[in-house]
Amino acid sequence: MIRYTVPRALLLTRFSVWTYGPKKALYIVEITKIAAARDAALNQRSLEAVDSDLFDTGPFRPSYALGTYTSHGGAPYEISNTPIEVNESRKQQIQNRARLESQNDYMCLSPKLPTGLQEELDSRCKSPQLVEMHTFRDAVDVNYQRMAITGEELSGVPLEDLKDAATHLIEALRMRNEYMERIGNQFPVTTKRFLSGEYPANLPKYRRKNTESTANTSFNPPEPPKDHWGLNTPLPVFPVKYTLRRRDGVIEVCGADGKLKPEFAKYYISKEQFLTDTERLTQMIVDGPLKSFCFRRLSYLQNKFQLHVLLNELRELHEQKAVSHRDFYNIRKVDTHIHAASSMNQKHLLRFIKKKIRTEADTVVLEKVLTPSSNPSDPENNKPVTMKEVFKKMGIDAYDLSVDMLDVHADRNTFHRFDKFNTKYNPVGESTLREIFIKTDNYVGGKYFAEVLMEVLSDLEDSKYQHAEPRLSIYGRSKDEWDKLAKWAITHDVWSPNVRWLIQIPRLYDIYKSRNMVKNFDELLDNVFTPLFEATNDPSSHPDLYRFLQQVSGIDSVDDESKHEFVHFDRSTPSPDNYKDAENPPYNYYLFYMYANLTALNAFRRERGMNTFSLRPHCGEAGHVNHLLTGYLTSESIAHGILLRKVPVLQYLFYLTNMGIAMSPLSNNSLFISYQRNPLPEYLQKGLNVSLSTDDPLQFHYTKEALMEEYSIAAQVWKLSSCDMCELARNSVLQSGFEDKVKIHWLGPHYQEEGVLGNDIHRTNVPDIRVSFRHEAHVDELCNLFRVQHFTNLDQ
Repeated sequence: MIRYTVPRALLLTRFSVWTYGPKKALYIVEITKIAAARDAALNQRSLEAVDSDLFDTGPFRPSYALGTYTSHGGAPYEISNTPIEVNESRKQQIQNRARLESQNDYMCLSPKLPTGLQEELDSRCKSPQLVEMHTFRDAVDVNYQRMAITGEELSGVPLEDLKDAATHLIEALRMRNEYMERIGNQFPVTTKRFLSGEYPANLPKYRRKNTESTANTSFNPPEPPKDHWGLNTPLPVFPVKYTLRRRDGVIEVCGADGKLKPEFAKYYISKEQFLTDTERLTQMIVDGPLKSFCFRRLSYLQNKFQLHVLLNELRELHEQKAVSHRDFYNIRKVDTHIHAASSMNQKHLLRFIKKKIRTEADTVVLEKVLTPSSNPSDPENNKPVTMKEVFKKMGIDAYDLSVDMLDVHADRNTFHRFDKFNTKYNPVGESTLREIFIKTDNYVGGKYFAEVLMEVLSDLEDSKYQHAEPRLSIYGRSKDEWDKLAKWAITHDVWSPNVRWLIQIPRLYDIYKSRNMVKNFDELLDNVFTPLFEATNDPSSHPDLYRFLQQVSGIDSVDDESKHEFVHFDRSTPSPDNYKDAENPPYNYYLFYMYANLTALNAFRRERGMNTFSLRPHCGEAGHVNHLLTGYLTSESIAHGILLRKVPVLQYLFYLTNMGIAMSPLSNNSLFISYQRNPLPEYLQKGLNVSLSTDDPLQFHYTKEALMEEYSIAAQVWKLSSCDMCELARNSVLQSGFEDKVKIHWLGPHYQEEGVLGNDIHRTNVPDIRVSFRHEAHVDELCNLFRVQHFTNLDQ
């Protein structure tokens, strides 16, 4: 036994002492702060001996082993009164003793060890099957309190389960990487470098921020050109025009000989490969040991964040306060999920309708009005109808209209009733008013919808720091829908620097089929995608569409996910040209053929030097969990994702791939899950890439600034800090489809760099401490998986 006399002052801190005993044996003495409850008793004696065999028993306290036990001032849960338990604890600690707490403690508090002794120590610290786990430090070392968990096999599961889990998860990561490379959507740089083998062996060392380039980049993007639609710019003329051919529901870009061009061939995916991949993922998400592993890791991440907040919350707040001018109100935030038809609140729509009744009462707004008469020759059915006559037939006067009469707000009766929710799009319960005021293709050419939408966009521009990505609908009933939509946008100049458009495609094939609008599913796909390929191949064939597509960032798929799917997508499911069933195809059938066409379209547009589109569907709001599985493979990000809480394997994969989730808690509260049960705060704590969005302000919000309403309610209910809210806002910009040349002004010129290097607190107001913590936790998780994989390869 080695004895030390420890000065009283040293008891205030925690340190380690290394020394050598007889026969070069290494003894480790660790002294920790003494519990306050026992301080009076210890004042009467000096601490003289510490048994090295009890080094790892936790905070030092008198015990039977030291011959100093006393019951005075001690709680029964602090030390056992039974010598047998003390002996058992001692045996357990002897087996696990002599582990280094961290590399930094070893370097700073220990003398340099001779090589032989270091090897002896290593052999004593390692088990026969060791999986070493290390704590990563960001390349830009930020000063804050870190939790360093050291040792071996940190996952808390048996080693064989750990090996299997790592193998499965890495396989799933490779799958998503392949799908994102094919479509050209984002995939996190860190995860990609692990998959390529560059990490963990070559993780970046110490680096400094490039403050010079940051200082030289303005905070605001350049002013957009006055001719933002490019009407005065000649359309591009390409020397080569390809032949477009449809095959198995997908458009192929062929040469003059009618054969698929080799440079585009690699971007096509077969139904067989997609089904094989989804079956493999399905096996993973139901695998018991893998579910347990992922659940443990997610729980660890959540608790690790809570510890981080306890230790560093004041540091993060201090870092935010040190930044002049910037706060939550003047950082960029994007509404990543909002529908254009419901982007105004109910009071805004009411005022607009009242104004039009007063100022345009004699304007013809309908070509005909529906009457109870079923006689087609009834002259009332073909008579043009003015605004005044429409409201007169309804028995409504402008003065009588109120928010309650408008009846567009969701209430308790819409919970789990998506059919009732859809009727809320009809003001006063009349589809006629929806046709007049919130449609792009009607008798007045979508004039009123354009006007009310421009008022919403003007409000966004006035706020300066709020942006949105509204969804406009393409139904797939006819090929001229795209041209009509583009003409509407350009004619009425529905444009704003604060907005990028997404196109939503409702899954309504069964309705079109029942009304004989389409013959088969292939016709719907043809109506949706063929005009896009034609505008890319020859812009002069669709000039307005070519210009409009420059303002479109992605494609969305929408409808009620809770509908039962009577058709299952498997190898026996007919191809789109043979799909003539009256039943709607399943969700993954829609998404696969949208993905397959978008991969070819994006490859074609990249070859032409045009912007590309991301796939960002509604996914995981309700229905089956295989919606999330399909979304994981095919989509850059998803909207909702509340069912992800039930699938730990997919949730962990979403974390590892940094996949975006645009969540709308107020919308979910009225439709599918109460606000208190919403998983958004859990997702945020675990480190998933989540953002706040409004979905439908017309149905769910009351104020003029619906996005700020979402943030304010979330902050109050879930007690989010300023740092949390700024992190959500930064995530929304990263998820959005705004161009890189815009994002570098909002987030910083190096925003695509890993970790702290990619953060500029002067623009995002997110502390480097928070960004460093997120990045280090992410790298640690990936390191654990890939080191285990390396260990498995050595065994083989």
